[in-house]
Amino acid sequence: MASNTFCAITGHRPKSFPWGYDETTQDCVLLKQILAEQIGALADRGVTDFLSGMAMGVDLWAAQIVLDLQKSVPAVKLRCVLPCEGQESGWPAPAQEQYNSLLQQADEVIYVNRAYHKDCMLERNRYLVDNAAILLAVYGGTRRSGTGMTVRYAKKQGREIIVIDPAARSITHIGEA
Repeated sequence: MASNTFCAITGHRPKSFPWGYDETTQDCVLLKQILAEQIGALADRGVTDFLSGMAMGVDLWAAQIVLDLQKSVPAVKLRCVLPCEGQESGWPAPAQEQYNSLLQQADEVIYVNRAYHKDCMLERNRYLVDNAAILLAVYGGTRRSGTGMTVRYAKKQGREIIVIDPAARSITHIGEA
């Protein structure tokens, strides 16, 4: 079983949210605040290592939140788990800049694969779950999504799962420790 001090984070891409790429909307700001509160609560519980798959949206928000938390809780570590080299190559320039800045500040960068192939995102998501006792997911219930597949895999692996519903901003615990 993965260490109880490791938490993987997963969530939807910007296109899955009603506000899309506009992170200034009140709904997005409130969701990020809840995400930060959950990451802080996990750190208070002794979770020190946060794994982010570094996709646009929730993964990048969470990575920034972890780095911000590190300023007051130095024991907290950001571990970036990348599906392949060049994951960000097709992203808009501001997102690429944010991504590269976060990677430079991370405590560890892990490549699940060096080259892209059709299953590399799935392999990254499984790596996240396999190497963490807890999964923190911003998940709206969409079955046919990478986040949905990751949540189902975590359930199958018996992980503790904390789900933040992005619309209701409610929190559900599955398999609580």
